[in-house]
Amino acid sequence: MSFQPIENYGVIGNMRSIALVGMHGSIDFLCYPDFDSPTVFAALLDDNGGCFQIEPQLTNIRIRQLYLPDTNTLLTRFLAEEGVAELTDFMPIEKDGKQPNEIIRMVSVIRGNVQFEMHCLPRFNYGRSTHRAEISDRCAMFFPADGVCPPMGLYSTVALERQSQDVKARFSLCAGETATFVLGGLRSPENQPEMELAGKRFQRTSRFWKTWIAKSRYKGRWREMVNRSALILKLLISREHGSLIAAPTFSLPENIGGVRNWDYRYTWLRDATFTLYALIRLGFVEEAEAFIDWLLGRLCDNAERGPLQVMYGVDGRQKLEEMTLDNLSGYENSRPVRIGNAAYQQLQLDIYGEMMDSIYLANKYGDPISYSGWQNVQRILEWLGKNWQRPDEGIWEVRGGAKEFLHSRVMCWVAFDRALRLAQKRSLSGPLESWQRTRDEIRNDIFTNFWDEQLQAFVQFKGSQELDASALLMPMMRFISPVDPMWLSTMRAIETHLIEDTLVRRYKVERTHVDGLPGGEGSFTACSFWYVECLARAGDLEKAQLLFEKLLGYANHLGLYSEELGSNGQHLGNFPQAFTHLALISAATYLDRALSGTTGAEWR
Repeated sequence: MSFQPIENYGVIGNMRSIALVGMHGSIDFLCYPDFDSPTVFAALLDDNGGCFQIEPQLTNIRIRQLYLPDTNTLLTRFLAEEGVAELTDFMPIEKDGKQPNEIIRMVSVIRGNVQFEMHCLPRFNYGRSTHRAEISDRCAMFFPADGVCPPMGLYSTVALERQSQDVKARFSLCAGETATFVLGGLRSPENQPEMELAGKRFQRTSRFWKTWIAKSRYKGRWREMVNRSALILKLLISREHGSLIAAPTFSLPENIGGVRNWDYRYTWLRDATFTLYALIRLGFVEEAEAFIDWLLGRLCDNAERGPLQVMYGVDGRQKLEEMTLDNLSGYENSRPVRIGNAAYQQLQLDIYGEMMDSIYLANKYGDPISYSGWQNVQRILEWLGKNWQRPDEGIWEVRGGAKEFLHSRVMCWVAFDRALRLAQKRSLSGPLESWQRTRDEIRNDIFTNFWDEQLQAFVQFKGSQELDASALLMPMMRFISPVDPMWLSTMRAIETHLIEDTLVRRYKVERTHVDGLPGGEGSFTACSFWYVECLARAGDLEKAQLLFEKLLGYANHLGLYSEELGSNGQHLGNFPQAFTHLALISAATYLDRALSGTTGAEWR
């Protein structure tokens, strides 16, 4: 098997686990039973990583893949002269959340008589565990040997055949006939799935997604792409905990053959601001409140490097030990394959600004903060007041040594600014004069020590002459006016050094070596959407609209984005990435309002 392009996949999920389904009809990636559980299928990272494929035996086949409108149900259509077949993939979900954690695959024939082959090749615990397979009455049972992963069952309406530790099936369907497969946790003999009810489970799942997306208040331009981004974000939010994972995959490379391969199956505090901002803009208050509840739970913790840490497990756990999987070759042989993420131990001071901005937004649009929550905020700001000048690893989680990064300093300013605003709006007590002195001191430090006269731009870190695309967040965070001459000249410098058309690089990787890693990377798609929004905020609406619509053309066939884009437009990095879809929603909603003349008072 050759590796499929990353952009050839769609995702299905139930807000507990997510599977990647290729255009070739194969589930090539699944962590089960939770987002960050070990993989059951990982063919995306190794030919022998395991997969679940349903393949029609057609010649000169053409393939189309789409989401059914306003749902996360995926349809793959196989077209050939001798027949047409459709594969429908979804993970059942209902309003009460009581559905078993399962994948349902229904394959049907529209025209002709089509032969199919099904192969289910689980490889438990990242391909490190052996297992045995048993077949009984159209049910295959898989029992992992080491007990790390739960046993699983594959239930079928066609006869199954055991092949060593795997299962296969050969069957044919005429026009109008359907075969159904259900994969999930092993059920008791008296609680087998009722295969004839798969159609009803499909309908109830479709109803769930349609009802949810109908709550969106967004009626503007590019609505289909905005809604698809919202539906993807919903898939990435834990129904149990309310937290959001950065992406459902790990170790998809930022450069083919390179070492920039990270595990994104965790919750970054940095995403909190963008998550809340995007969801609140669209009208999804319930999800925003659940995320804030999760976030407030972290305020009670104490991390190794300060009151908060950069990222957490979905359930809030703090230890995310990083290790390599030597048994997996990696996507297109990109090694090492990493699970866990050592960046959880880093100092990244910007997270305090993002945390405070999230709390400010939640109080603006949702429930007021509790007394104990405000006490925790004061405790954290007291620590930050003593530590904001420290070098850190910054937004990009560099591994080349701590520095005084511009973005970290700006977000420290945001932390005190939002605390002051919140205290004044909600009449909350606190050391306001001290906070104001610190806020103003940080602001003066940025304008004095991070501005380079020669470049006429704000620089990446104190003492450097390099640029960083994270500066694009400065006007979006209300630190500087989007039409301030100092900002406009910074944006011109970024355009000259980091931007090609609409594609934005984070920084000059090969030249600065600031991240301490060899090799290069692609353009960072979220930064491209930040650039569009900065143009719109500066009033250059015609250029912003043109570049935004060009960016939409880089999405895959389903409207999904990975973390980065290569020089040839290929998708790179973990997929699909929440940060990119959050940035898309933010840019689209602002640009739409600006084009409609309804932006209002943006500096409130």
